[in-house]
Amino acid sequence: MAGTTLLDIKGVETYYGNIRALNGVDVNVNEGEIVALIGANGAGKSTLMMTIFGAPRARAGKITFSGTDITQMPTHEIARMRIAQSPEGRRIFPRMTVMENLQMGASLDNLKYYDEDVEKVFTLFPRLKERIAQRGGTLSGGEQQMLSIGRALMARPKLLLLDEPSLGLAPLIVKQIFDAIRELNRTQGLTVFLVEQNAFGALKLATRGYVMVNGNVTMSGTGKELLANPEVRAAYLEGGHH
Repeated sequence: MAGTTLLDIKGVETYYGNIRALNGVDVNVNEGEIVALIGANGAGKSTLMMTIFGAPRARAGKITFSGTDITQMPTHEIARMRIAQSPEGRRIFPRMTVMENLQMGASLDNLKYYDEDVEKVFTLFPRLKERIAQRGGTLSGGEQQMLSIGRALMARPKLLLLDEPSLGLAPLIVKQIFDAIRELNRTQGLTVFLVEQNAFGALKLATRGYVMVNGNVTMSGTGKELLANPEVRAAYLEGGHH
């Protein structure tokens, strides 16, 4: 199965001012896994994603990546460690073309792979190739999400952090995005940490998952175990929680 621990989050507490958003969170992601973090809106999922990148900083606990303590490291140095992020809300460069957005994601250390990396993104998301000269801001929501993931992949990450990749997208597009994540994991061994409100899609995709409620991890298990868990089903998979 999966190899060594790539990302290890231990006892992490994060605050916004005096309000504690994360209450001693423990999460780990092993090499080659897809790990999903599910929970309702406002549970602290995105806060955990941002804390990994040091904005906001963890006030307590420790975050280790590839054996290095990154808890107090500056954000730009964390990014150099080959952790790439496709943030919530996509945040592409709207005035730049698809190609220019991908160039912005490219790792300066690996420019010799640049053409190969662009091709990989276009193989994964053929729609982007068709839109190569279009400005990011004129793309559909789904295409912008593909571009956001594509741009993150240009950094040749060891770990890809995806924050709400399915948010606001039509089911067919969500399926394409999740299929692409599965493909990256299967063919390139890419390790993925996924924060997702779409619990069903995320847990079907994931090797393992964690459930977050009010800044606490309340449950963890394999994707299959959590999908079958009655509490998870009641809270996230039935009725209004999709």
